[in-house]
Amino acid sequence: QVRLVESGGGLVQAGGSLSVSCATSGRTVSAYTMGWFRQAPGKERQFVAGISRIGADLYYADSVKGRFIFSRDGAKNTVSLQMNSLKPEDTAVYYCAASIYPSTNDDPRQYSYWGQGTQVTVSS
Repeated sequence: QVRLVESGGGLVQAGGSLSVSCATSGRTVSAYTMGWFRQAPGKERQFVAGISRIGADLYYADSVKGRFIFSRDGAKNTVSLQMNSLKPEDTAVYYCAASIYPSTNDDPRQYSYWGQGTQVTVSS
């Protein structure tokens, strides 16, 4: 089993940058497919970016491609999401998630472990 704890986030103006990080404990972060999801009020949880357990392939949602950067640090057992050129529509609670499946999947039901979430607010 793995425990996930997010940090970072906050409030930024449109066009600015923020980063969120997720620390894992219990098992090495490389043992899981890791993903970042977000959920805005009244909306479904949405895949943002992820890295596969097998092959370490990176995937991004089209809405963040070119603006967000996903990274994984095996030594520190953390994953991070650097968010640049932020837009008001990026406002949401951002969640870190871990899956035992070998490949990244944008379906939140494939992820067994979740962090508590961290708020990201982008003002216009």
